[in-house]
Amino acid sequence: MIAIDHQPHRVSVAVLGEFTLADFKEFETLAGYKIKFEGPVDLFFDLRAMASFTLDMAWEEIRFSRQHPGDFKRIAVVTDSQWVTWSAWLSQAFVDADLRVFESAEEASAWLAE
Repeated sequence: MIAIDHQPHRVSVAVLGEFTLADFKEFETLAGYKIKFEGPVDLFFDLRAMASFTLDMAWEEIRFSRQHPGDFKRIAVVTDSQWVTWSAWLSQAFVDADLRVFESAEEASAWLAE
């Protein structure tokens, strides 16, 4: 399950439990709308409460990233999982954004607010 929030030029996502393809499609729809009408956006992913993700969601994330290489300015990922950190860094290969991983949501938010 995910909780999505957005403000001008930013999409924020918190994942709770399993991150599924349906969840990612919800994010994808909102992000696509924001990109279309606002141009490149910042992303904030809070993955501290993510228990797992589905394989089809991971594949969709790669596909989406490859379709939008220049549509994101900065991506902040909040996690305490080394596995999620490594997968975030791998995702950076597909996008032209400044991606940083944080242990606290406050630090991530402050970086995006700069």
